[in-house]
Amino acid sequence: MATRNINTNTQSGGSGGGASRQSMAVSGSAVKARQLTQLHSQLAQLSANLADTENLLRMTSVQAECMRGLGSWHGGLFMAASKVLGEESVQQQQQQGPPK
Repeated sequence: MATRNINTNTQSGGSGGGASRQSMAVSGSAVKARQLTQLHSQLAQLSANLADTENLLRMTSVQAECMRGLGSWHGGLFMAASKVLGEESVQQQQQQGPPK
């Protein structure tokens, strides 16, 4: 079974506990500083990604407007082709006479 050493200097007025607390405080502040640095780095990356997303959405909006225009043009072409082809088929039916 493992044994644990318990520091009793803090209860008896020794200086070992104060040094231990101070080193823990220093290491705690170092950990906190490292975590804050990492958080700052992640926030900077998030900000850059959001800026990229904003630019991509703006471009998508422009492209959607262009696609709308293309759709209108194609719709017009299909209606014109339908009208022309419809008139040709009516003329062909008139020339051939009524179906028997």
